[in-house]
Amino acid sequence: MLNHTVRGEGDPVVLLHGGLLNSSMWDAQVELLAPTHQVITFDARGHGLSPTPTEPFSHYEDLLELLDHLGVARASLVGLSQGGRTSIDFAIAHPHRVAKIVLAGTGISGMTFRDPFVLSYMKKLSEATDIESVVECFLRMWVDGPQRTPDEVDPAVREPCHAAMSDTITRHGARWLGLLRELGAIDRVAELTARTLVLVGDLDSSDIHTVADLVAGAAPNAHKKVVTGAGHMINLDQPEEFNRVLRRFLAH
Repeated sequence: MLNHTVRGEGDPVVLLHGGLLNSSMWDAQVELLAPTHQVITFDARGHGLSPTPTEPFSHYEDLLELLDHLGVARASLVGLSQGGRTSIDFAIAHPHRVAKIVLAGTGISGMTFRDPFVLSYMKKLSEATDIESVVECFLRMWVDGPQRTPDEVDPAVREPCHAAMSDTITRHGARWLGLLRELGAIDRVAELTARTLVLVGDLDSSDIHTVADLVAGAAPNAHKKVVTGAGHMINLDQPEEFNRVLRRFLAH
């Protein structure tokens, strides 16, 4: 079973964290939503305190198993990056289990990376020989982004991400990535029928902007909003704006 927490009562909301991170990235949003919602957070398989994969699996079917275990028939999903990718897969595979979706800096299964900045750090990642170098590549790609140096990112954002990524890699390694199975949602976006809010930081990579445009244009009930002053980690970079938009969307 995945490491998970449940707080509050009301309409269920599941918060899905980004790749190499863990559910602690949502601590502020748990406090925000728990007075009015049942808030579910969890560490994805291969992340945080959840098990390391040993056989083929999918994040979206893990989510289904968790909701069944908790007796949650239908929930809203709030996913950032990998968490958004999982949310899209889940909503296409199990549309009757989804109320609303918030996608922040989302990827999508089946996407191809083309941003020169991201590709340059993927090359460095393939050549990295120690955990610190691996973590720094991920921080540069997905915390700093192409338009900021590390010094331009608030340490209150970068340092917790560094700690979470280091912990995940130390605990789980990366060999299990070959066991991950996804839906290929990039070719099925029109099947994403739930009411969907797509948030993208203006400082994020061109690949993530491309995904945001794709979902907003092809999903019948999707709307896109650009968050000024945010990179990939929108809820950490611009928490006040993220929380305002999130609470309003879930309330209506």
